[in-house]
Amino acid sequence: MPTYAYACTTCDHRFDIVQSFSEDSLTVCPECSGPLRKQYGTVGVTFNGSGFYRNDSRANAGGQKKDPASSKTDASASSTPAPAKTPASS
Repeated sequence: MPTYAYACTTCDHRFDIVQSFSEDSLTVCPECSGPLRKQYGTVGVTFNGSGFYRNDSRANAGGQKKDPASSKTDASASSTPAPAKTPASS
């Protein structure tokens, strides 16, 4: 059964309650009898394992780590301009 979070709009009392899907939502605050509002938060689902993460790629499959030194040389090589070509004299 899921756990729902509620907050009172009058006294700001907050609490969690376990309810089945078929039960009606609570509408009255247990402390001040004011109106309640259901709170929505982040979903408590975590995907673990290879292939679920956005930063996974085929080059990095299987949890292999990239060599930080190679990524630095790649970055510096791409930022260095290529030498200008001179016409061959014949």
